[in-house]
Amino acid sequence: MQWLPISQRRYRLAEGPFWDARDQTLYWADIVGRLACRLGPNGYRQWQLAEPVSAFIPCARGDALVTLASGVYRLDRDATEAAPTLERLCVADATPGNRANEARCDAQGRLWLGSMQNNIADDGSDLPITRRSGGLFRVDPDGSVTQLLSDLGIVNTLVWSETGNRVICGDTLDESLYVHRVAEDGRLVDRDLFAGPHPRGVPDGSAMDADGYVWNARWGGHCLLRFAPDGCLDRLIELPVSHPTSCVFGGPSLTHLYVTSARPGEAANDLDGAVLMADVGVVGLPCTRFAG
Repeated sequence: MQWLPISQRRYRLAEGPFWDARDQTLYWADIVGRLACRLGPNGYRQWQLAEPVSAFIPCARGDALVTLASGVYRLDRDATEAAPTLERLCVADATPGNRANEARCDAQGRLWLGSMQNNIADDGSDLPITRRSGGLFRVDPDGSVTQLLSDLGIVNTLVWSETGNRVICGDTLDESLYVHRVAEDGRLVDRDLFAGPHPRGVPDGSAMDADGYVWNARWGGHCLLRFAPDGCLDRLIELPVSHPTSCVFGGPSLTHLYVTSARPGEAANDLDGAVLMADVGVVGLPCTRFAG
């Protein structure tokens, strides 16, 4: 596989990639840089926000969601880049000192958002994580919030089975991915281990391909791990970045894999912090816009 950066830009902590098939556009966030970024047929745009932002997801009605520590907001995509117009949709996690982290929409267009203790200082430096105060929340199109899980460390990875009756959700502090059954009433039940610790980094964000395989970015591991539907390791894909953070399938045929990455303070290489792309020859599952 030939991994190439999509531009010359490097980000402090690029995360949350989303491929919008309708507009053939890639969305992502730079959490530490407080940027909501978009690259499409009409070029590149970025919006400067006042707080760390973990995800940038287009909505069915034409605007987009950004997930901030103070809540989930709608962003007018026609707004000026230096002073974006925000309208708060909801507060998913009201726990003081927490921030949003992983965020993806399920096939029904409902936003699932994982939170964690804030680990980013005002100057962008790291803060220690001292508690398991994170949770997993579902935000419905009307803005109503349902808490699904609590007492989590660092929520990363949200991918669903084709039928939607299982969700794989990771906790980076546990170095593990878990699979939950989604009950008919929407509760998460019957948690089982999907994939445990591996010597090549810890689990960050993931994408799922059309055969149900999970492509997991390994923070600090210079690689992706591809897990079979039963959780067995299928392959290891080397990357030219030290801290990949997440990935998503995109491109006209959904065979391009986009990988976001971070630029560590120590001994960063030339590609650390880049958004990478390669044609992996495997068809991925499409992203779903927020239904509200």
